[in-house]
Amino acid sequence: METNAPLASAERWRLILGRESDPENDVPLDAHARGMDKVLEQLYQPGDRRGGLGASNPSVNRWLGDIRRYFPAPVVQVMQRDALERLNLTRMLLEPELLEGLEPDVHLAGALLALRDALPDTTRATARQVIARVVADLEKKWRLPLLSAARRALRSHRRSMRPRPADIDWPRTIYRNLKNYQPDLKTVIPEKLTGFARQGRALQRVILLADQSGSMAASVVYAGVLGAVLASLPALDTRFVAFDTAVVDLSAYLEEPVDLLFGIQLGGGTDIAGALGYAQMLIEKPGETILFLISDLYEGGSRAAMLQQMEQMARSGVRVVALLALSDEGAPAYDRDNATALAAMGIPAFACTPDEFADVLVRALEGKLPGRR
Repeated sequence: METNAPLASAERWRLILGRESDPENDVPLDAHARGMDKVLEQLYQPGDRRGGLGASNPSVNRWLGDIRRYFPAPVVQVMQRDALERLNLTRMLLEPELLEGLEPDVHLAGALLALRDALPDTTRATARQVIARVVADLEKKWRLPLLSAARRALRSHRRSMRPRPADIDWPRTIYRNLKNYQPDLKTVIPEKLTGFARQGRALQRVILLADQSGSMAASVVYAGVLGAVLASLPALDTRFVAFDTAVVDLSAYLEEPVDLLFGIQLGGGTDIAGALGYAQMLIEKPGETILFLISDLYEGGSRAAMLQQMEQMARSGVRVVALLALSDEGAPAYDRDNATALAAMGIPAFACTPDEFADVLVRALEGKLPGRR
């Protein structure tokens, strides 16, 4: 919650009664009070504007974060309960026929995660089912392309002329043995096999450092699922850390992505520098570590400390990538000054869709990230 000077009595009544009570703007509001007025209006303004908080609208997740920014915890809890009623989420979760006809998406999952503490016990289990459906759909979509791309990148520099059967690179083997094609048999007789050498220990440590402020709801849901998929690859040691003003290491839940997502507390402030300090403790071999900072870079802590730690990591050999968003929604809102400062250090800062993440990971594994010196 932001701290600010106490509101005057006239300002309090203006916020309670809404903008329509002061058409001439006789009670001016400062920037902080205008922010409070905006989130109150989105939920409580009468008329058609009440439709502004649609359950599948990305703005609902930003709103859920903003109320934590402007109001103390008891007020936040009341507003969350009111949002549940006005979004009809409680009714949706209580009526199976509505749930069956629902197409869960990542924005609904983010909204449910942000509201989970306000959900009645009778609906919490159903909310978990909705989120599980979202996770299952995303895993089904990404598992094969992401793991295939990662395996190719990890194996490309470790060729073997005596591979195990499961590690044979059949396209390359066939190409090298085309001269041995037998027309009578209509097949190639391979004299020389080409494949990949296995390596028992983890080759790379991948750290997903996910900003769990309200504006990053979709990104953090996507990141949790992507992290769970990567954790199933033995050659990668994957860690997942969520943060706002506090840091929580959820790596132990990567095998159960629904549990991982329920460990995320969407909303609140942002302390990127503090999160980077924790991530630094996870870096044992900088040259074998990739750090994805998934954040819009709006730093609520020390900007100087944040930039200094990012530069130190990059100089030590860590492959650092700032993903401004993991989203299909187009260009995100982000702190352009911080993104520019990172680019000047040779640290790429860009948004990408979840479908593009496989290519970004491959480039990181191969050390071919855009923007690196």
